[in-house]
Amino acid sequence: MKKEITISELAKLMGVSVHQIRYFEEKGVLFPSYIDENQYRMYSINEMYQLAHILLLRKVGLSVQVIRDWNDEGTPDDMQRLLVQSVSKMKVEIDRLQKLSNFICKVLDENERYGQEADSFRVTQRDPLVLSSWFETDIETELDARMLVQQGDTLPALFEADIHYVYKGGRRVMLCTEVHDTEGDMVLPAGEYLSYHFSLHGEEGLEQHFNQFQTFADSSSLILTGPQILVEKSYLSLFTQESIHYELLARIDRNGIGAGKREEIQ
Repeated sequence: MKKEITISELAKLMGVSVHQIRYFEEKGVLFPSYIDENQYRMYSINEMYQLAHILLLRKVGLSVQVIRDWNDEGTPDDMQRLLVQSVSKMKVEIDRLQKLSNFICKVLDENERYGQEADSFRVTQRDPLVLSSWFETDIETELDARMLVQQGDTLPALFEADIHYVYKGGRRVMLCTEVHDTEGDMVLPAGEYLSYHFSLHGEEGLEQHFNQFQTFADSSSLILTGPQILVEKSYLSLFTQESIHYELLARIDRNGIGAGKREEIQ
């Protein structure tokens, strides 16, 4: 009985397909021990170990071409370097997947808390929020695709991030996005905030909600200070499609210092 095995036996033993073994042969990283008189590819235990190494290196992210180059002229130091590079790439990918997971959890959490609610008011304690300004426009200007294109080459994660409309007083509004690990352009200070959640099919009706917001604050004897912030949560439209969910925010002044004035974000 032959000590070598056929390609189908090797594939079954190693948990791969015959096609995959043939692919490795085409790419020059694995060859049979010999081809017998029946034209069967035969593999010894040495090829088994070679295939195991190839599968391991593919699993850690090395391309077939890199494996071939290393087989041809690689050294142990080269393999050390390749594996260190692979770990570095994995850490980047792990970080990307963690951020994606956090974002998905945020979407699910906010949809559960706010997405299915009708208009709702609440007083909430918020941590500082660092914002990066995108562009400023007139309060009456309706956003369109051409206007967004004119602001730069790329959108600032427009449909993943909360878009903050900062009403600075007068007729101007600044569009901002949240940033992390950078200085940013402005900070939404920590403190107690009045929060109002609502949804609209478009921008029509926004003024009515601003009025309801102020009416609720007045009826609750809440003194609001600083600019009002309209937060667009466009990702929540994944659940409704026909409407966009908003949160309207303003900081509460319990000392009454901010009564009757609107201050810039600190």
